[in-house]
Amino acid sequence: MPESRHTKELPVSLLTDSEMIDACRVRDFARVFRLVKARAGIYPSMIARQCELTPSRVGEVIAGQRQLLHMDVIERIADGLRIPGHMLGLSRRGWETPAALAVSEREPVHPPAGPGPLAALPGVEVDSILAMAAGTNPSPSTLQALRSSIEDYWRRDDEHGGETLRPAVVGQLRYVEGLLKDRRPTPIQHGLYGVAAELARLTGWTYFDARQYHQARAYFSEALQLAREIDDHPFMANVLACMSLQATYQDKPADALALVSAAQDQARAGTTPRVRAMLAMREAFAHATLGDRKDTHTAISEAHSQFERIHEGDPDPAWVTYFDEPKLIVDTGIAHGRLGEAAIAEPLIADALAREDPANQRGRAFHAFWLARTQLQRGKLDQACHTAIEALVPAAAVSSERVTGHLREFYEQLAPYREVPAAVAFEARLRATLPPPVQRTPSSIRT
Repeated sequence: MPESRHTKELPVSLLTDSEMIDACRVRDFARVFRLVKARAGIYPSMIARQCELTPSRVGEVIAGQRQLLHMDVIERIADGLRIPGHMLGLSRRGWETPAALAVSEREPVHPPAGPGPLAALPGVEVDSILAMAAGTNPSPSTLQALRSSIEDYWRRDDEHGGETLRPAVVGQLRYVEGLLKDRRPTPIQHGLYGVAAELARLTGWTYFDARQYHQARAYFSEALQLAREIDDHPFMANVLACMSLQATYQDKPADALALVSAAQDQARAGTTPRVRAMLAMREAFAHATLGDRKDTHTAISEAHSQFERIHEGDPDPAWVTYFDEPKLIVDTGIAHGRLGEAAIAEPLIADALAREDPANQRGRAFHAFWLARTQLQRGKLDQACHTAIEALVPAAAVSSERVTGHLREFYEQLAPYREVPAAVAFEARLRATLPPPVQRTPSSIRT
């Protein structure tokens, strides 16, 4: 039946109640309707409307004067009251897969313009405004203000996702590129190239987080070009590490390994232990995605060895400060999880999650779903579903297709347990927490 926006769903406590489960199993709709009225506040007239029955017919069922045996009627009751199909001996209903999970990888209808620095940027009106702004004379304080805004963008990206930030980030990138058209004193010129490279990387990251991989790669490539202009090899390593991570999400582990190897080549001279530790962990991800246990463990050991060499006062670039001890630990757990070593992964991820910054909504959602996956792999179904339910709070707070992807993976892993009360509870909370995705038409996708 068509989904009604006024449909009132049954509470999880009722769907997992033993009396309700038994009444549905034997299709005792008199008991079902009485429980729905008493426990969900859905009265006979509402039951009739939601299930496309007449009020008199519902009343007769409740009074024990009529039985409901026809399959189409039973299906209408399942759909109208949102009773999972398996509870009534039906096949899985179409609405049981939350619309929020029916999202495929979003790519542009047409590939973005070539990787030149002016690709995929705002139109003529913005061009003219920024052309006037480009006549200003940037100073060291201008560079500091731009760097501060980038730090703020990254913070808000962690808290809310990057899609809504993208227009501002791209506009600022265009502004800085306008400043680069004129020759400046070397320190200012180098600073502007560095800012532009970081803005391009951040733009690529927002597209990567939205699973729009072609655009992400175009902006990552632009970031590499800008960093190459000033021979900033550590930053080039950082961008290549981002591209390596994207390749793991695209299930291209060989590409991921090649990219992180190139990143390590760029970082061999003049970088810090924290940067080397981050790169070693990205290497571990690539090996784990390939299923190479020995090399994964070797890369993990290297990451921890480098991290132990970190000293206060190290000249770490700002872009790597996020790689702290909880991040090292959770990434170690995820690498083990990718290998299927759930017994090693679970306590590591749980420990890091307990210490993670509450403001990092996306990170908390990612890591909680990884924890739920490892718990499920260890046969801890109730605990896994409880962890996943808790993860829905940060997942709903951030706009991130990658978060949705992790959620989808866990949801699919629950397939053999659809009838278990813990899984029923998770699915009901999922539908209540995550709204359907916004449908986009090709003309609404900014390229």
